[in-house]
Amino acid sequence: MVELVWDASFKRAYKKRVSGSAVLKKKFWETLELFVNNPFDTRLKTHKLTGKLKGLWALSVDYDCRLVFKFIKENDVVLLIDIGTHDEVY
Repeated sequence: MVELVWDASFKRAYKKRVSGSAVLKKKFWETLELFVNNPFDTRLKTHKLTGKLKGLWALSVDYDCRLVFKFIKENDVVLLIDIGTHDEVY
């Protein structure tokens, strides 16, 4: 099981991009539940990022909603960094 740490910028992005949509909010919490139990569940499409985001990872919350995060402390703790559409987070 993975422990989640919410970065301050992630909290702002969540409020701005997710909390206004009941459907996306529900999908977000379902995705987080999957992620906490198995970060590499195939439904999440977890993948490493490259380029300026090298060292970070991303997963799909919805068709056009991505969550960017970083594994810390030997993959037991995850720092949530950003959430939004593909163009917003990459």
